[in-house]
Amino acid sequence: MSPAGQVDDGSKVIDDVNHTHEESKEQKTLHGQPQSRPASRDGSSDGEKAGTPQRADGKVELHDTDCYDKLGFSFPTWKKWSILAVIFAVQVSMNLNASLYANGIDALSEHFHISKQAARVGQMIFLVAYAFGCELWAPWSEELGRRPILQLSLLLVNIWQIPCALAPNFGTIVVGRFLGGLSSAGGSVTLGMVADMWEPDEQQYAVNFIVFSSVGGSVVGPIAGGFVQTYLSWPWVFWVQLICGGAVQALHFFTVPETRSSILIDREAKRRRKAGETNIYGPDELKEHRLSIKEIFAIWARPFEMFLREPIVLCLSLLSGFSDALIFTFLESYSPVFKQWGFNTIQIGLAFIPILIGYFIAYFSFFPVIRRHQAIRRRDPNALQPEARLWWLLYTAPLEAIGLFGFAWTSLGPPKVHWIAPLIFSSLVGIANFCIYMATVDYMIASYGPYSASATGGNGFARDFLAGIAAMYAAPLYSNIGHIYPLEWASFILACLAVVVTIPIYVFYYKGPAIRERSKFAQTLASDRKVRDGRRVSTVGEKAQSGNMQV
Repeated sequence: MSPAGQVDDGSKVIDDVNHTHEESKEQKTLHGQPQSRPASRDGSSDGEKAGTPQRADGKVELHDTDCYDKLGFSFPTWKKWSILAVIFAVQVSMNLNASLYANGIDALSEHFHISKQAARVGQMIFLVAYAFGCELWAPWSEELGRRPILQLSLLLVNIWQIPCALAPNFGTIVVGRFLGGLSSAGGSVTLGMVADMWEPDEQQYAVNFIVFSSVGGSVVGPIAGGFVQTYLSWPWVFWVQLICGGAVQALHFFTVPETRSSILIDREAKRRRKAGETNIYGPDELKEHRLSIKEIFAIWARPFEMFLREPIVLCLSLLSGFSDALIFTFLESYSPVFKQWGFNTIQIGLAFIPILIGYFIAYFSFFPVIRRHQAIRRRDPNALQPEARLWWLLYTAPLEAIGLFGFAWTSLGPPKVHWIAPLIFSSLVGIANFCIYMATVDYMIASYGPYSASATGGNGFARDFLAGIAAMYAAPLYSNIGHIYPLEWASFILACLAVVVTIPIYVFYYKGPAIRERSKFAQTLASDRKVRDGRRVSTVGEKAQSGNMQV
């Protein structure tokens, strides 16, 4: 691997304001057991008297190092993955809400006497609102905890399904879909839960799993949607979403505890006060103003600022967003392409299974890459730089263009081509789509440390927003590109675009360190490291907290 492809071990997941656990890691032996803490100045151990030094008001702040065994990092492995399995189902349900709608477009058009293009507004508005909703929910999950925010999000999304299913006119559906998208917490919260339970250098398997749930939900919709469209009336498009949403909300309510570190520290402080340590308080309990209006707007604005001003975030987010938009473009292209072979509605839905198979292949393909990185970090924690997270993408990203080129010119229909050919090429697009999402998120986590929440927020925003736009252009694209080979030329254009947007991957892999040196965010991180005598930055600096990114 070239020097540019080496990764800093300072990859910090997704939590701008998350407490760091670097000191906690220093307390553990190689076998993961805590070492004894040094004695405090009064002779008592740090474990006996938490949170020294004492504040002027006599209150003592409890730190994560004082109650590490109470945090999500200390959950048993089986519990962590049980929680993550439920979050997997939650994420699939959220993405099902976006993709299943496409199977109701024909019936909605007929029932409300509107064009099919007008009916697609319901899909577009949900995805665009979803893009903004994920960013709006994130600060509240940091402040109030993951569990209540995710419960509230699921409840609101489920409520907005009811007026859609009972809608007397199409305008009601548009409003319901908009509110449903805006109510969706999405990956900003689910990826944050990974940060709550895994240390920075141990998160890649969990991030890989959550990425799988996100992309997988987008194809579960059309696979199941073929049966819904064939055997049920249009309101059942929404009733099915409500049933799935209600089931995962109940599952989450009964099985998933709070994981947010600051919330758990506050709970432990309250428990200790009840036990007699009357001056112990959690970090949030000592805040005079937990979140001011100015801070909330600064947090909300930061992902969009990074998206527009950071070339790494902009280019890789556009790549990831374009790749996700392809899946929603396929929701439209599959119908005219496979009807050439006489596929019915159910068979067209089942034709998405190769994409799902591609996701499975891509998911497992990251296992040896992650193991290799972990082995290198065990030998030398500073041996790798963030660009190593893009190494596997150098080989898998071209599959997107190859898959689209192949899909384009195997869409000729019988008797020239067998229907299995475009399905094989669609699986290549699935592999590339997964790898692009996983690698870009992983790279941003490693590159931006405490700013990674904002960086990956821009990534998620691009994916959802561009997918929403795709819902409107996909059908015209596949029906209005010339009179000869319109299906083939539409996919060919997408393939050419895939080549263009893949180029930045190679630029960032080889030139990433130089690009990061010119980044204002990276300069802020370097400044904070200098203040901390070269230690890894693990908390957001004052400038970042205030929303001012000027160095």
